[in-house]
This record gives sequence, structure tokens and C-alpha cells, in this order.
Amino acid sequence: MNAHTNPAYSATRAYARPEAPARTPRAVEYDLLARVTGRLTVAAAQRDSDHPGFVRALNDNLSLWSTLAADVAGDGNQLPALLRARLFWLYEFTAQHSRAVLDGTAGVEVLVDINTAVMRGLRGEGAAP
Repeated sequence: MNAHTNPAYSATRAYARPEAPARTPRAVEYDLLARVTGRLTVAAAQRDSDHPGFVRALNDNLSLWSTLAADVAGDGNQLPALLRARLFWLYEFTAQHSRAVLDGTAGVEVLVDINTAVMRGLRGEGAAP
């Protein structure tokens, strides 16, 4: 029997989900940063009414930066050495600043700004004017 005339085959193909296009590592990193940054922004606005949620969002941001730092510190990372060093420094700053945020001596705005700047870089937008 010809597969094109088989009704079950035709229905299966017609309603099948299309294959998702392969995502680049940059796109995955961008999406992760965007999600974490969005959660951090919302959690900061609700800090007084949901402090545990704020702490989780701050920890999620730090965890993402820790993962990025481990990646750029690895021998297999192909980014230019200067960019790798700058990203690692941003992780160190993020860790230190996150402690200050938890202590109540700093705000989260700079963490959101850092994430946003990195997202612009991942999109190839470069520095803000």
C-alpha cells in the first residue's frame, strides 16, 4: 500500500509537531539570562511580601553566573581570553554584590543591568550608546 494513500499515515503527518530548529549556545544562554533576570526583577518588586521568593531568585541568578564562570574558566572554552576574564570577573562581582543585597546594603538593579548588558552582547548589539 502506498504510504501517501494510507489515512492513518496522512493524519499522523498532518498533526505531527514540526521538528524544533537546533538552538545555538548563544540563544540558550540568552534565554536563561532573560528568564533569570525577569524572575529577579519581579521578585525584587515583591521582596517585602515574598522574601523567600526574592532570595530564591537572587540565588538562581548567582547559580547561573557560577555555571557561566565554570564554563569560561574551562580549557575547552573558545571565547577570546580577554572576554573570558571579563565574564569571570562579572561572576565574582555578582557573587560579592549578591551578598550585599542579602545584607540589605545594596540593591539588585546593578545585577539586572549586568544581565541585560550580557544579553545585548549575546544578541550582537554591543554596548549601549
